[in-house]
Amino acid sequence: MASLKPLGDKVLVRPAKKESVSKGGIVLPDSIKDKPQEGIVISTGPGKVTDDGKTVAVAVKPGDKILFTKYGPTEVKIDGEDLFILDERDILGVYA
Repeated sequence: MASLKPLGDKVLVRPAKKESVSKGGIVLPDSIKDKPQEGIVISTGPGKVTDDGKTVAVAVKPGDKILFTKYGPTEVKIDGEDLFILDERDILGVYA
C-alpha cells in the first residue's frame, strides 16, 4: 500500500468487511449494503493544533478497532484498496 500520512487530526481507516449474505441466506448486492461504520486505524495525523499553537495528539493509534459516524468519512482508493479518511471527532469509540 502506498504511504499516505494524514494531516492534522485526520485518521486513515480500513473499513471492516460487511457480510454479503443476509441471516436468511439471501445474497445482498453492493447497491443496498450500508457503508461500514467500523474499521481498523491504519495511520493518524500528528493531532489538532490549538489556538495557542500546541498540538493535541490523536486519541487512537494504528491497529485500533473503531466505530465512527455513518456520514463522517471521505472515501479514497489507494492502490486499488478502498479506505476512509475521517476527522477524529467522527470517531465514536474504540472496541476490542
